[in-house]
Amino acid sequence: MSLKDCINIALKNNPNVQISKNNVKLIQSRVGQAKSDFFPTIGASGGYTGSNMWNNSGITGGNDYYYTAGISLRQLIFNFGKSNAQIKMQKFNKISAEFDLEYINLKTAYDVKSAYYGVLAAHALVDVAKSNLEINKRQYAQIKAYFDEGLKSRIDFVNAEVNLSNSEIELIAAQTAYENTIVKLNNAMYVAYAPSYSIKNTESFNLEEDWTDVKFLNIGNYKQLEEEVNKPNDAKIEASEVEPLNYTTPTLSSKVEKSDILENYVFKPLGLSFEEALDRAREGRPDFKSYLAAKEAMEEALKYAKKEYLPSISAQAGYTWRESDAPTTNSFNYGATLDLSSVNIMKTKYKVDEAKTQLDIAEENINLIEKNIFFEVQDAYINMIQLEKQIPLYQKRVQQALENFELADGRYGVGLTDFIELQDARSQYLNSQQEYIQTIYNYNIAKSKLEVAMGEI
Repeated sequence: MSLKDCINIALKNNPNVQISKNNVKLIQSRVGQAKSDFFPTIGASGGYTGSNMWNNSGITGGNDYYYTAGISLRQLIFNFGKSNAQIKMQKFNKISAEFDLEYINLKTAYDVKSAYYGVLAAHALVDVAKSNLEINKRQYAQIKAYFDEGLKSRIDFVNAEVNLSNSEIELIAAQTAYENTIVKLNNAMYVAYAPSYSIKNTESFNLEEDWTDVKFLNIGNYKQLEEEVNKPNDAKIEASEVEPLNYTTPTLSSKVEKSDILENYVFKPLGLSFEEALDRAREGRPDFKSYLAAKEAMEEALKYAKKEYLPSISAQAGYTWRESDAPTTNSFNYGATLDLSSVNIMKTKYKVDEAKTQLDIAEENINLIEKNIFFEVQDAYINMIQLEKQIPLYQKRVQQALENFELADGRYGVGLTDFIELQDARSQYLNSQQEYIQTIYNYNIAKSKLEVAMGEI
């Protein structure tokens, strides 16, 4: 799966996205309710009425009964903009909710990116740990051969054993860290029971292989992990398997185990100025647009509060049918009314004050998020640019550390240096690779943060 595939899965599975979508639907219903003021109100009625009359002497005066049926229609004509203010307010609330949904999508995508790059980095570090294990296996076998010939001291042999054990432990730790990054990626996609799958490289994190296998080991089953570390092709090399030593040519134990995991890594800077990033953030940040829409909604709410005491003009018409002992009657009535609801002047005043305060809060929120956007873009941009400059330097340092390790290995093979210098060179090579991978990961995270700051998935 590509990064885009993983993001799409997360957007489908994230409950927060679904909640936000339902919130948009909810506010859309409120828009419809506000518009309903301009739709006619239809009423219908029907009934039967009967009465019996008699006096104190028990003499019946007669019975009276009648059937009635009627229909009425009432239409709002004008209410001084109150309904329009309500409609606009709910429309702006809907726009705000849509931008809130977009912002949740943005944050979901960032969480997936962070976890995705974490898996790629952890995969690379596992390969580096495997390479380091192979180096130590070969060094152990070679030093054992030297020791058996009486050419090296026992302390070198013991240190080689310790280094081999440490490299096995480090590989297990790298595997465990890799497992944890897989869990984080599945969590970011909201996938509880994920099958085995592979993820592709990205343009800014292109490993030697074009895919990374995502396969769980049983974390509780360390025996399986030990078997993975000590499988036959990784078995310790015995001294008898080592080629005879040539004392005139340096013995290069690191040559075959050189890690090429990022050797062909091509780094392409984003090529974006700070001003361009800031402009894109102002245009693209959905949370900023949400606050702008919320401010518009508060303005309409203030208009409504100011007009709440104004009357409404309506027209109505109705038809009534009545049947009884008397001749059947039909009637049609029509007219217009001016409805002036009772007004609590004090309550209306404080409603207006509340609406003004809500508008002030909305304006301050816009002021606050404008400043936050500036600082977020600035922070992410500075970090990204710094890492853009560091990546080529770390890449060069890996090459230098490898060359130094090869030279130290050759010098140790012909007795021109000691074991400590050899191990220092090996450690520098290992550390430089790990730092190089970590820097590439950090760059991708900084770039992703800048994309979030600019409102881009």
